[in-house]
Amino acid sequence: MTALPLIVGMGGVNAAGRTSFHQGFRRIIIDSLNNEARQETFLGLASLMKLISIENGQLVDQAGDVVAKQDIESRFGQQILDGTLIRKIEKNHFDVDATPWHQKMTLSPKQNDEGTPSITFETKRKELPSPLPRTWQVTELDNGRVSVDIPGDIEIKHNAYRDNPIKAAGQLPTGFEPAKLYNSRYQPRGLQTTIFGASDAIHSTGFAWSEIMSKISPDQVGTYSASVVGQMQSEGLGGLVRSRLEGGRVSTKNLALGLNTMSTDFINAYVTGSVGTTFTSSGACATFLYNLRTAVQDIQAGRVRVAIVGSAESPITPEVVEGFGNMSALANEEGLKKLDGTDTADHRRTSRPFGDNCGFTIGEGAQFVVLMDDKLTLELGAKVLGSVPDVFVNADGIKKSITAPGPGNYITMAKSVALAKNILGEQAVKERSFILAHGSSTPQNRVTESHIYHRIAETFSIENWPVAAPKAFVGHTIGPASGDQMAVALGVFAHNIMPGVTTIDKVAADVYDEHLNIATQHWQCSPMDIAFINSKGFGGNNATAPVLSPLVSLAMLEKRHGSQAMAAYREKLVEVELAQQRYQQRADLGQFDIIYKFGDGIIDDSGLDITTEGLAMPGFEHLIEFTKENPFDDMC
Repeated sequence: MTALPLIVGMGGVNAAGRTSFHQGFRRIIIDSLNNEARQETFLGLASLMKLISIENGQLVDQAGDVVAKQDIESRFGQQILDGTLIRKIEKNHFDVDATPWHQKMTLSPKQNDEGTPSITFETKRKELPSPLPRTWQVTELDNGRVSVDIPGDIEIKHNAYRDNPIKAAGQLPTGFEPAKLYNSRYQPRGLQTTIFGASDAIHSTGFAWSEIMSKISPDQVGTYSASVVGQMQSEGLGGLVRSRLEGGRVSTKNLALGLNTMSTDFINAYVTGSVGTTFTSSGACATFLYNLRTAVQDIQAGRVRVAIVGSAESPITPEVVEGFGNMSALANEEGLKKLDGTDTADHRRTSRPFGDNCGFTIGEGAQFVVLMDDKLTLELGAKVLGSVPDVFVNADGIKKSITAPGPGNYITMAKSVALAKNILGEQAVKERSFILAHGSSTPQNRVTESHIYHRIAETFSIENWPVAAPKAFVGHTIGPASGDQMAVALGVFAHNIMPGVTTIDKVAADVYDEHLNIATQHWQCSPMDIAFINSKGFGGNNATAPVLSPLVSLAMLEKRHGSQAMAAYREKLVEVELAQQRYQQRADLGQFDIIYKFGDGIIDDSGLDITTEGLAMPGFEHLIEFTKENPFDDMC
């Protein structure tokens, strides 16, 4: 039997807030929540943003005054709303109104007192270039200084500032500083959010990691994660490429910490201590789904039984923003003003999927899920959030432009719908499925992606197919983008509320929406069985994953394992849900229990016990068993 990969934990953070227990999803649909859920969401966000903290068992504000839970919205509600989702880029990233750059300037000589044209200046001898340009004439002065005469032109670069035309992004909530949650040791922001997201995902399962590992062999766990543009802050690749140009030195850590494998490596080295499968795949905007695909296949093949899957990206830097901006990919001030016919751009509505738009909005975030096979899920009593039967990836074929879309996404969507139909039947697909669109908010995407859904809907006789577009709220986080879509899909399963694209007034005239339901307001939906997570990445990196709801997944488990096994499972689930509630309560108060094991539990090679049957290592209960089968027996 093919193992069913079940989602039993999720964690992370983006512009909407913390991922676990649907906090970020609830921020997106906050006006549709009941009063209790709304209060809980404001509490969690206020703690995340450091507006309140817990002292001596009481909630207090930054001044130390006691705050009642029911008063958080009236005290901080607008500040929380303003400090989440897409908004003007804050100065902890960079100043979009005065972005530093080096401006070129050519200096020409002017006649000196002797009538000879030259450029003359004084400086410290140690600051002279080496080797010295042959035309420079240097005269020694006192105190280690020199006078320099240059008879011709010289080109210099001086510090200047420019008004950045791109001013909005989906940033982590204002005041949330992952670096201060643990000893972050000169780590780039993307790796800080990796530590936070992976910890959040593990805690959300209701188990300590050691409890999970006590049930499996050390090599039956896998970590699958990546970033796309690397860690471009000064601690990572940003420092590698900028330091010398800015007169500094490259750090010994810049290159290593900038690699796109680091989100995987940090989880293994500092969170789980895994010695199992490790995997990193970058597929542009489909990166999360690329890694999910390999994890799903490894679980189905029995190679791993537990997988941590995700991606982390912090691309809000002047260089990355300028790179996308010069491709005309990002929404800029003038484009937004022109769309709205105003003199002021609305930074809250820069991302407008399937509406009249002018480019996408960049975002930052980290998203992780924990997967288990169905047998282990039942054995532990893990809470099921959904399941992933497969992930489909297809390229576009020959291209003229590497960034242009192609036919690959038709293939991935069609395969996903066909598989869901085979598993759950035609009615489930037609009546109880919805799409988490890539929805990048570019004029080209709104046409090409909607046409894919139009053709698939026609083929499978689907009408009024709900389409949600999370990038309207959190921006395009690049690597974790489809993880943002996953978080929203699981939120819809849990709350039966479909997020509308509230940043648009109407669907654009060139969108193929005849068979689609692209709402502009959030709406109450009936329980859904299937979510289709779709991603279209530069270079033809297309991916689609059908995700099955918790109810459907549990029904499948009962059919395979029987009612008696499910009854035993539900007994264990009671304790697991209590543990989850305890973590949720702590997390909502800003107590995230970050897992960061720097050098704690290093395995001594001399303690390995290797036999022809297997390998045992200190710190792990179970043996790593070697295979006893010849997979090529028919050929030998």
